[in-house]
Amino acid sequence: MQLRRRLGRADLRAVSEVRGALRELLRHWGRPGRAETAELLASELVTNALVHTDRDAILTATVGPRRLRVEVRDFVGRRPLPRAPGNAEDTHGRGLLLVQSLADAWGVRVHGVGKVVWFELDGDAG
Repeated sequence: MQLRRRLGRADLRAVSEVRGALRELLRHWGRPGRAETAELLASELVTNALVHTDRDAILTATVGPRRLRVEVRDFVGRRPLPRAPGNAEDTHGRGLLLVQSLADAWGVRVHGVGKVVWFELDGDAG
């Protein structure tokens, strides 16, 4: 099963739409705790792509029997780096740290003009 969405430039409404579409896709995956984690991590990647690139993005989520892979492609070559927020009150800077902490695997790869930031969740964990 696969979900694919084109996300409009700076359209932050897309974040909640992606969460809902991913929730529907994962409804029959049979791993509720992992599905909630997937929603959180996907929303972080989508938000990063829309806020930090000021361009369109494309989300692809692929569900297999044992693994979920979510990719967010944008059209800016600058690689994202996990960074610690400046202080406890900062509301930004934690997205990639969450991905790094909660995903079973994640990474960034160059893709034509731009990059793909991805994560995977093992369906057997959690």
